[in-house]
Amino acid sequence: MIELSGLTKRYGLKTAVRELTCVIRPGLVTGFLGPNGAGKSTTMRMILGLDRPTAGRALVEGRPYARLIDPLTVVGALLEARSVHPGRTAYHHLLCLAQSNGIPRRRVGEVLDLVGLGAVGTRRPKGFSLGMGQRLGIASALLGDPRILIFDEPVNGLDPEGIHWVRNLIRRLASEGRTVFVSSHLMSEMALTADHLIVIGQGQLLADTSMAGFIEENARSYTRVRSPDREGLLDALTHAGLDAVPSRDPGAEGAWELEGDRTAAVGELAADRRLVLHELGHHRASLEEAFMRLTSQSVEYQAHVGAEEG
Repeated sequence: MIELSGLTKRYGLKTAVRELTCVIRPGLVTGFLGPNGAGKSTTMRMILGLDRPTAGRALVEGRPYARLIDPLTVVGALLEARSVHPGRTAYHHLLCLAQSNGIPRRRVGEVLDLVGLGAVGTRRPKGFSLGMGQRLGIASALLGDPRILIFDEPVNGLDPEGIHWVRNLIRRLASEGRTVFVSSHLMSEMALTADHLIVIGQGQLLADTSMAGFIEENARSYTRVRSPDREGLLDALTHAGLDAVPSRDPGAEGAWELEGDRTAAVGELAADRRLVLHELGHHRASLEEAFMRLTSQSVEYQAHVGAEEG
């Protein structure tokens, strides 16, 4: 378990993280979301003792990271996959980590095989591709078979097969009762992986809820209906007191949309009026749309469509 209590970090006049309080629990994949500059990396660095909080505290298994004995057996982390000694082979990079934490030598070969690098363990990481470097970083995180895993952009640079592998690995680790904390900008991947979400903006907590609860609270829910008799359908909806607007989806030209799930009411109305329907369904916005809606006022850098180039 990871506990953050009033966690705050200031750099001069800038507050990167402001009074962040939450609990990352075992047995779940907890997604950590926020716009660029929201304070995600700073938060993770404070959890791992790499940055000292200005105020508040971050506890791992009930104590600060600096007070852990053999920390790699408690917490495994992937923050910067390229943070390896350029002169060491992949095997010796992991062996050095293992020996400093009392981890058996055999574990090095096990994690290299687990991440698919067993055949290149004698190569130096400076020649690795981005995806191979990412796999080595994941191997480092898994080396001590820790109870807590922290991953920052774990699928960065991976091909589709690698992304699928990481997704299954993360979910398996959580199913074993471990605490898994994952930061990613890939909303589609997070939607497939995370059980719980912690969302921050400008260093402040915006949401701490289940994936389903987050989408329910922040995503638009609507009913889309389409008929060859478009105006007849609108007239029927209006007379029934059902407010409809033209669909905003370019792929649903000619359709009407109603807020919420009104499929039953619209279906019964169409049957009574003998209206032919080509489409009737309830839709809910994606995680990405829900995230954009919640964080729209917390984005530090915004591009403006149509802005003149200087």
